[in-house]
Amino acid sequence: MGAWIFEREGIVGLVRFRLDLAGGLSVGPGKIELLELLEAHGSISAAARAMRMSYRQAWLLLDSLNKGFGEPVFETTTGGRRGGGAQITVFGRRLVERYRALEKSLERLAQQALADIVTPPARLRAPATSRRRRLTRHAVAPARSKRRP
Repeated sequence: MGAWIFEREGIVGLVRFRLDLAGGLSVGPGKIELLELLEAHGSISAAARAMRMSYRQAWLLLDSLNKGFGEPVFETTTGGRRGGGAQITVFGRRLVERYRALEKSLERLAQQALADIVTPPARLRAPATSRRRRLTRHAVAPARSKRRP
């Protein structure tokens, strides 16, 4: 999933988009991926681990969606015999589906609009999603020893 990668004279790029809505709410590929992982794992902490981000960051991103739309995109359940968890709501699933449909439409539009100035790569690679950026942004520096050799 992601944007169409294009290439021209050694320059490789991709088309990405984010929806900026009223009230400062934004929905982009990171939040959508987080919702998809939440649905797959049934847990905010598991979804956060899959994206290599902290639980707190994941919670803040998801909570901003809940508050911004005024209708929950996810709900949590408290612990018990089977433990707690989280799941996306029908509204959250619809948000993901509509975002992905818009993404595909924009990819087709970008291909058509840029066809005469860029050429697709010889083999279509998986898009360089935000995962690569997340790995560098959230990468942990190697531990240093306090002892000197």
